[in-house]
Amino acid sequence: MAALGVELISTGGTATALLEAGLEVRSIDDLTGFAEIMGGRVKTLSPRLYAGLLALRDNPEHLQQARENQIEFVDLVCVNLYPFEQSVASEGLTDAELIEQIDIGGPTMVRAAAKNAAYAAVVTNPAQYRPLLDELEGSDRLLSLETRERLAAEAFALVARYDAAISNWFAARGDGMPATLAATFERDLELPYGENPHQRAAYYRQSGAGEQGVLASAEQLSGTALTFNNILDLDGARATLAELGAERPACVIVKHNNPSGAARGADLLEAYRKAFAGDPVSAYGGVIALNRVVDEATAAALGEQFVEVLIAPGYDSAALEILSAKEKLRILSSPDDGAAPPGPELRAVAGGLLVQEPDSVSVDRSKLEVVSDRMPSEEQWRDLLFAWQVCRHVKSNAIVVARDEATLGIGAGQMNRVDSVKIALGREWITDRSGIVLASDAFFPFADGVVGALDGGVSALIAPGGSIRDDEVIAAANERGAAMVFTGQRHFRH
Repeated sequence: MAALGVELISTGGTATALLEAGLEVRSIDDLTGFAEIMGGRVKTLSPRLYAGLLALRDNPEHLQQARENQIEFVDLVCVNLYPFEQSVASEGLTDAELIEQIDIGGPTMVRAAAKNAAYAAVVTNPAQYRPLLDELEGSDRLLSLETRERLAAEAFALVARYDAAISNWFAARGDGMPATLAATFERDLELPYGENPHQRAAYYRQSGAGEQGVLASAEQLSGTALTFNNILDLDGARATLAELGAERPACVIVKHNNPSGAARGADLLEAYRKAFAGDPVSAYGGVIALNRVVDEATAAALGEQFVEVLIAPGYDSAALEILSAKEKLRILSSPDDGAAPPGPELRAVAGGLLVQEPDSVSVDRSKLEVVSDRMPSEEQWRDLLFAWQVCRHVKSNAIVVARDEATLGIGAGQMNRVDSVKIALGREWITDRSGIVLASDAFFPFADGVVGALDGGVSALIAPGGSIRDDEVIAAANERGAAMVFTGQRHFRH
C-alpha cells in the first residue's frame, strides 16, 4: 500500500509494527484528536473516523459537513478482529480474559466501511491482500464496485459469525435452551451433487468448530471428490468409531448412514474382518472408518472389496501404495476422531431447526439394572455393552445382534421393533447362534419382540425398559433362562 502512495493510519500495536518494518504510519490519535483510553478499550470510537468512513461522497450536505468539521475521508479499512473464537477454544482463560477478547472498534469499523461500499473498501482476511493489491496496481489505485461489494459481503458475514460466537458463549452460561440460537457456517467444499445427481450441494463447516467435526483435520490422500452421501456416511462412521473408543483396534462400516458392521479386534485386520463378516453384502460400496494406522495386511484385505471412502489415522507406505492403486477410492487421513464440536445438535426441518442436547451412551455397569433372574456372564456383559454402544448410531427402530465385540446382524429403520428383530437375526451368515446378545434402542412394548429374539438364539438382551408391559417382557426372558439388562435410557435416532 505504501508503495502505491496510500497514507497508512493505524492503532498503537499495529502502528509500532509498521514503523519497525520501515513504513511511514500516522497514529489513529492524530486523525481522531483523541488518545486511546481505558487500556485500549476505547481508541477508534470517534465521530471523526466514522464520518470519514460513512460520508456519501456525492452528497453535497455530507461534503459540506465534512469541510466544516475537518473530516478526512477513509477509503480503505483493514481489520483483523480480536481472536475471540480461538480464545474460547483454548483452555485456561478466565471469563474476564475472554471478555477482553471481544472486539468493539474493529467490527464497528468493518460495518461502517462495508455499509459505505459505494465509496470505501474493507479487508478482513489476509487471503484478500494479494488480489486487492493486484487490482490496485493495475487500475491506478481504484477498486471496482464489484470488488468493494464482494468485500462488503464477506465483511458482514465475518461480523455475523463473530457476534454469533459471542452470543453463544454468553448463552451457554445460562440454563436451558437459549431464546435465540446464533449459528453460522462457512462453505468448505463444493460437492459434485447432493443426495441425487440433479441436486446442487456444498459442505459448510460450522464456524468456531476448530479441529472438530466430520472433516476437521482430515486430508484426502487419493481418489475422486467426496460427495454429499459420502460425508453423511463418514459422519455416521466416525461417530460410531469414536463411541467404541481408542483402547483397542476397531472398525466401523457404514452404508446409507447406518452401521452395517462394527467390531473390535486384537489387531486392525481382525477388527476389519469381523466388521465385514457382520454384513458382507451391505459392505459393498460402504464407508469404512478405522482407529489405527493401516498396515499392508489390512490394506490387502480392504483391496479385495469395493469401498467408497476409507478414513484412518494414517497409512504405512506399503498400505498406501496398495490402496491408492484404486483410483476412485477416496482415502482420507485424520489424526482426530471426528467428534462433534461442543454445543447442541441441529437438525434442519422446513423453515426451521430442531435443537437438542447431544445424546450420550452410558456403559457404566453400576448404572445399569439386571432385571432377569439370570446374571449376564462377563463375556455377555462385554458384548451387551458393545452392542449398546453401536445401537445408538443405528436408525430407529434399532436392533443390534453381536458376539465377541462384533456385530452379526443389524435391524434398522423399521416401523416396528419386531421386524427389526427379524431382520437382525435373519442374516444367513449367522450360522452359529451360540453366545449371541441383542441390544434394542428403546423398550420392547410387548413380549413378542423378546420372544422372537430368544427364538433366534439370543441369550442376553439389553434395552432401556420403561414399558407398561415390562413385567411380561422380563417374564419372557426368565422363562427361557435369558439374561436381561435395563439401562433406563432410550436412544432413538430418526
